[in-house]
Amino acid sequence: MKVAAVVVSHGNATELERLLPALAPQVDELVVVANVPGSAGELPPGATLVANDRPLGFGANVNLGVAATSAELVCSVNPDALPAAGAVESLRRFMESTPRAGVAGPAMLYPDGSVQPSRRRFPTVAGTLVRRTPLRILFDPYKLQHRHYHLDERPQEPVEADWMLGGFLMLRRSMLEELGGFDEGFFLYGEDIDLCYRAWRAGWSCWYVPAATVEHEHQAVTDRTLFTRRTLWHWRGIARFVRKHPERLLAR
Repeated sequence: MKVAAVVVSHGNATELERLLPALAPQVDELVVVANVPGSAGELPPGATLVANDRPLGFGANVNLGVAATSAELVCSVNPDALPAAGAVESLRRFMESTPRAGVAGPAMLYPDGSVQPSRRRFPTVAGTLVRRTPLRILFDPYKLQHRHYHLDERPQEPVEADWMLGGFLMLRRSMLEELGGFDEGFFLYGEDIDLCYRAWRAGWSCWYVPAATVEHEHQAVTDRTLFTRRTLWHWRGIARFVRKHPERLLAR
């Protein structure tokens, strides 16, 4: 199976200088979506640039990039996610051998080499309140929510996941076409959870593939700062997810 990559850049031209030379040799097609002017510098030979007339949300940008490619497998890649050599190939081989896998994600590592908890369970009301309100000052989510973050697990072989951080995901085109792609009603946060949830309900599976490794800076602005514009975007994403999937209000 051929593999395409879509990179959405919102003023991340500097990060692309590091990412694209590592990513381009690993894929058959490469699309960079420039969400604002100055988001992309010089691109590798054969890469395609999609320049927006106005800024769009993350999911809308990925959908644009997917539409500009033809490969059955498409990697959605953040500018701050740097794949190790062979990472895309490890994900490709897994997807090729697992026909109902709609989403596959790598082991994400912080720049210091420590493991990032990118494999997670679907959110619950109680867990979200701890993670996304001032309660997290009193109750450290990483100490209280081992189950949500799978903190007690270090799988060495592929394992299923509810969802994974959208910093680097390999997606099956046939699944995206069935689901209608990312929900463009999410502006920045929650679209990855929503996609994985809809995929699960439609009979597709989501997998964590630790043989593939990706260095991911993961700024986690909303984890460090209580009230920013991103906080509002995050809560808007949470509200949309609950409106679409009200059964999650009863989940534990």
